[in-house]
Amino acid sequence: MRHMTNDVSTTEIATADLSNLNERELKSKINELRSKIEKSERQLASIFKELKMNRADIEELKEKRDSLNQQVKEKVAKAQELRDKRDEINKIISEYKEKRSEVNSKTQELFSGIAELKEQRDEWNKLSHGSVESLTKAYEAELDSFLNKELPLAVEIKIFQKLNDLSKRLQAAKKANELHAQIQERYKQSKGIHKKGDEFHEKIQALSEESQAYHLEMLENFKSADEIRKEANMYHAQLTDKIMNINSIKEKIDPLKNSIASSRKELSLYLDRLKDLQLTKDEHKVSQKHSDAREKLQKNARLTLEDLKLLIERGDVKFSNE
Repeated sequence: MRHMTNDVSTTEIATADLSNLNERELKSKINELRSKIEKSERQLASIFKELKMNRADIEELKEKRDSLNQQVKEKVAKAQELRDKRDEINKIISEYKEKRSEVNSKTQELFSGIAELKEQRDEWNKLSHGSVESLTKAYEAELDSFLNKELPLAVEIKIFQKLNDLSKRLQAAKKANELHAQIQERYKQSKGIHKKGDEFHEKIQALSEESQAYHLEMLENFKSADEIRKEANMYHAQLTDKIMNINSIKEKIDPLKNSIASSRKELSLYLDRLKDLQLTKDEHKVSQKHSDAREKLQKNARLTLEDLKLLIERGDVKFSNE
């Protein structure tokens, strides 16, 4: 309430002060207020122009930031897609590695069995001291002699012992051949299994290269997304600064508008006072002219049209209706 009372008092004082000013002083004050208003309006126009430019900059920065953020989104989506492909391939690689390990384990098992069979075969070969063919031939020859020849008992006993020995050696040779056949069969099996293992290894190598390619491309997309994100953040920071700047600029608008409104109100008071003063001045001039015209009329002096008009308007001269 105190603030409002002060405003009223100031207006009353200002109005009272106007009565003490002459026409020249009033015109000077009016020109001063008009200049002040024009200056404030120019400042206001400049502020609105600056706001318009800043808003245009904001729209441009928003567009750049949003465009870059969209690129980041696309890069990240692409990187995630590549990561999924890489992980899917790595899963297949793990399956192939597991199969390769099974094959390697089986191969190792076969070779371990082959080594054991070789030892057994070599032991039987040591006992046989010859091949099945040579031992069979020798056995048959000794048996023929034993059965078909008349030999002394001592010789027959010796041949019998020899046949017994050849029989044992022949059995050992046959056993060695059986083991050798098993060894060959296992070699054949191991060769097939080893080939399968090589196939798994080749697939693992090819898939690993493909997985690595996806991995590197994924990293490149993530790296690119980070770089683009930094640029987008830079534009966002500029955008934030522009918005803060606009808010700072906007704070100047209301005080200027209030100042212009106040100046216009004050100017109106001065214009009204000047108008009243000029009106009073004009009325004084008309009154003086009327007084001069009346004096001319009383003295029967020559009247001008303006004198006659004034006398008629003031009722000093009347025309008869007859």
